[in-house]
Amino acid sequence: MPRFADVVLPIPLPGLFTYALPEALIPQAQAGCRVSVPFGNKRTTVGLIARLHNTPPVGIDVKSILDILDPSPIILPQQLKLWQWIADYYLCSIGEVFKAAVSSKLKRTTLSPSRQKKKASDLQDDIFEEPLSSLTSGIEDRLPALSPAQSVALASVKEQWQHHSVCLLHGVTSSGKTELYIHLIADALAQGKQVFYLLPEIVLTSQLTDRLRAVFGDRLGVYHSKFSDKDRAEVWIRQMSTQPYDIIIGVRSSVFLPFQRLGLVIVDEEHEVNFKQQEPAPRYNARNVAILMASHAHALTLLGTATPSFESYYNVRLGKYGLVRLTERYGQVQLPYIEVVDVKELRRKRLMQGPFSPQILDAIHTALDAREQVILFQNRRGYAPQIQCHVCGWVPRCPHCDVPLTLHKHSGRMTCHYCGYTANIPNQCPACENPDLRGHGFGTERIEDDLSRLFPEARIARMDLDTTRTRTAYEQLIDDFAAHRTDILVGTQMVTKGLDFEHVSVVGILSADTMLHQPDFRAYERSFQMMSQVAGRAGRRQRQGKVFLQTMDAHLPLIRHIVTADYDAAYHEQMLERREFGYPPFTRIIIVYFKHRSSTTVDALAREATLLLRRDFGTRVLGPDEPPISRIASLYIRRITLKLELSIPLLHARQLLLDARTTLLAQRFYASAHIYFDVDPM
Repeated sequence: MPRFADVVLPIPLPGLFTYALPEALIPQAQAGCRVSVPFGNKRTTVGLIARLHNTPPVGIDVKSILDILDPSPIILPQQLKLWQWIADYYLCSIGEVFKAAVSSKLKRTTLSPSRQKKKASDLQDDIFEEPLSSLTSGIEDRLPALSPAQSVALASVKEQWQHHSVCLLHGVTSSGKTELYIHLIADALAQGKQVFYLLPEIVLTSQLTDRLRAVFGDRLGVYHSKFSDKDRAEVWIRQMSTQPYDIIIGVRSSVFLPFQRLGLVIVDEEHEVNFKQQEPAPRYNARNVAILMASHAHALTLLGTATPSFESYYNVRLGKYGLVRLTERYGQVQLPYIEVVDVKELRRKRLMQGPFSPQILDAIHTALDAREQVILFQNRRGYAPQIQCHVCGWVPRCPHCDVPLTLHKHSGRMTCHYCGYTANIPNQCPACENPDLRGHGFGTERIEDDLSRLFPEARIARMDLDTTRTRTAYEQLIDDFAAHRTDILVGTQMVTKGLDFEHVSVVGILSADTMLHQPDFRAYERSFQMMSQVAGRAGRRQRQGKVFLQTMDAHLPLIRHIVTADYDAAYHEQMLERREFGYPPFTRIIIVYFKHRSSTTVDALAREATLLLRRDFGTRVLGPDEPPISRIASLYIRRITLKLELSIPLLHARQLLLDARTTLLAQRFYASAHIYFDVDPM
């Protein structure tokens, strides 16, 4: 019988931790079960058994497991394998993966003082008070009818799967990709398989959930961070039961859920940057993890989008992925007409009303008169990005971050969007005592205010991070707009996602240049994707919609590619540049970040790290430099960029990087610094 267990703990330390199994717990011990273990001084934590064995560790005083919390495993062996891959590839510990993967409820040793020994089997009793209804039969009175173009695309996807386990569905906006997904889901269920439907944004789940439930009923489960911790724990436990959901629809964190019979993975809006986890570790790309998860389960993967990521399209051209195109909108509705508005010329002639051109204002009037709807896109929230003294130029800045404070007029506060610091709006400039403080730039809050003044009869709503902090807020905004209780929707990039509204005839992109001028090699790609996507919200039924694209430079190649919907031209132009300058997909990028409360210390650390890494990586090491925001939450930030040829084994590079971090942090001068890695940054 095994007498030791290697345990994963939800902490940022490398490797597994070995504990002894008390005699009484040996019969209950299984890999995948949660355990209560001592860790540190008088601290108890929940871990997960990864392996059972009889080999005692050498030279270590082994502590004993206190309790086994589950009568059966709560994760599958293939999940542990996937977690280890994530830890290896994204240069973090498996403990950090465990912490991100499992809800807090399942990481607690007790649920409440009165239920101190309640275990997963008891939790299952709570969950399964009512069994799932059986909807296996009759799914075909409920499948949506397909157009001839959709039927051809559906057959083509299945044909591509004969040769590639991953297929990219490149379908223009409003071409009916979701209807194809529903037919493919029905096929998978008929084969007794489970389906994982991955989305980039919570905002998309409410519309899609209604459509999928209409066909598949309560065989569908939903999983995302706006659900309570208890709800997420219940979904997890159900997935390990004998009555799991057949379909899971969810966002990034749902890639960690257990699937016992996975047969199909759908990644919708596969190009979206929101699939990449930024903070904290693991800094994984959920799209890529989902593809690997499907591969481990011998399942099929469909990547769907109107604007494929250049990396995915590159994999198509290499022959790694299949490709199916859906080039016409459902009902043969034309793609929207895009009118480019030269803002520079209009400002010179003093014809702009704040952020609005005369063309957009006229189109809004026409749409409202016709009882149609309008979407306006501005990728900045708040009232104004900053305020400034009109006399001396003073700008209030966050005391903890290297950014100006954003003005939020409705709350009467200035806020840092990086650390959350807030301050009252001053009555006068503290530098020169001048009371003339003015907002500079336009955020969604100011646009909403200006619209209320210009169109007092219109019902206006705003969709950004400030108005969608709860799940019910998300759903209410979408429901109101879908039911035409809102006439004009103003939003940040949330409105660019694959939302489907019937009566939108006008879309306005108020500042097309802002995204393009970001210091990022992907700025062109993201700008093309975001503006193409938001343009696609217009005219999705019966008649052609109209899009107004306001720009300071109407002659940019990007603008031409958006107007002509020429994805291939945009792709080929960017691939030439990336190949010449050595950017992905022709190289792999790893960014090494350094953080410390002292700018002097972090500068010295970054310089020493650069010298150390250049011994192994040579000229592949670029930097050190400061990121655009070089201080956040009172920590100064520096970074090094590694550009690695694809031929260099990542496992070898990983070990060199981890060894370098260990060497640096072992020095007393740097002991309180943070060093972490971002692999394939977005």
